[in-house]
Amino acid sequence: MSFSLAIIGRPNVGKSTLFNRLTGKKLALVDDRPGVTRDRREGEAKLADLRFTIVDTAGLEEGPGPTLEGRMRAQTESAILAADAILFLIDARAGVTPDDKYFADLVRRAGKPVILIANKAEGKAGEPGVYDAFSLGLGDPVPFSAEHGEGMGALYDALREALPEETAEPFEDDVAIEEHLRNDEEDGSDLDVTKPLRIAVVGRPNAGKSTLINRILGEERLLTGPEAGITRDSISVDFVWRDRKMKLFDTAGLRKRARVVDKLEKLSAADALRAVRFSEVVVLLVDSTIPFEKQDLSIADLAAREGRAVVIALGKWDLVEDRGATLVKLREDAERLLAQLRGCPVVPVSGATGQGLDKLMQAIVAVHEIWNKRIGTGRLNRWLLQQIEETPPPAVSGRRIKIRYMTQAKSRPPHFVLFGNQLDELPTSYERFLINGLRKTFDLPGVPIRISKKAGENPFEGRHKG
Repeated sequence: MSFSLAIIGRPNVGKSTLFNRLTGKKLALVDDRPGVTRDRREGEAKLADLRFTIVDTAGLEEGPGPTLEGRMRAQTESAILAADAILFLIDARAGVTPDDKYFADLVRRAGKPVILIANKAEGKAGEPGVYDAFSLGLGDPVPFSAEHGEGMGALYDALREALPEETAEPFEDDVAIEEHLRNDEEDGSDLDVTKPLRIAVVGRPNAGKSTLINRILGEERLLTGPEAGITRDSISVDFVWRDRKMKLFDTAGLRKRARVVDKLEKLSAADALRAVRFSEVVVLLVDSTIPFEKQDLSIADLAAREGRAVVIALGKWDLVEDRGATLVKLREDAERLLAQLRGCPVVPVSGATGQGLDKLMQAIVAVHEIWNKRIGTGRLNRWLLQQIEETPPPAVSGRRIKIRYMTQAKSRPPHFVLFGNQLDELPTSYERFLINGLRKTFDLPGVPIRISKKAGENPFEGRHKG
């Protein structure tokens, strides 16, 4: 039986390090500075034979509701309410602080099973803090080192004791089913509607990405506010739209590389790029009031180079006055500036009012289907023959480049292979001509198209004149 745990504690006690340790992946950003984590992040974790959901939260801080600290605390309190049990962390090297005592009372009032973890307890320096943790009245502390992985056995025993029903050993049939589900990896084949559609929302700082996702989800799931750069980690959220499972990734705002000098911002940018690579559809959220800045185009180009389908969302549409003329102009700009994604959907949206969200989701599903599209070899070659007859490839050194046939090697994104002679000499302009023809004839807007070339075997290659 699955269960969920929320990692709670004041800033900089090692919550994100513990999260990464239990998930087995470096999903959460880790830095020596306090307050790196702001949104709550979920991940699938395992400890020996236990499988569960772990939630990393912002450090508990005191602050009024409207402030950033207050909104961060509200996110953490939501995680506490949703969890089956709480992992309450203290820093064993710092000992029990007044903040620890204050927040221990808050956790106790939640009425959930609590496991007290004295983190950073490796070596003699942490021993006094472990004994000091008994004063919190939350039971026996678990001496632990999230950084070095010490104390995993003690944590396992504590989980078994705190959640006896949820951690009971499953029947053999249940184990076999869970093992099958874990091994059901992405195979890179055509569309499979049973798997969650992975969507990354990217854009410049303060474009309104978290606000847009909250509006799609219908709840204040992600931390938002007027301050730029609130989101640091790439946060994934599962939801269902019209019976279709989806996974949304909220990402940190991406600035020009030359302006990124802070270590934490570099980590956030790298995390956003990983989310793009992991996604299938990238939603580029552009500020309608200052659209298609150079950084917007760079982000779109990145998504295209990574082979992702792209939807452009024109955010803050509620602030635009002449909407009809503006939409026509921005769609023309997208067509002109993003030739590598020609025809990608451009959808006006507003996270503040909810305008355009249904059309945005429809565009995401449609472009995902195109991204998975396969074209029959017969259709491809009938089209190719007509193209070559009307516009043959140029001659190189007096010899005509010969394209014999083509086939689609794979989808996600559509990838085609040309077979013929002297294809290494085929100009980029002719490749672009073929790509534009494929996009128009076979209805492939908004997705990158790849072309590879394979020369036919020369039976005389390697022979010497004699």
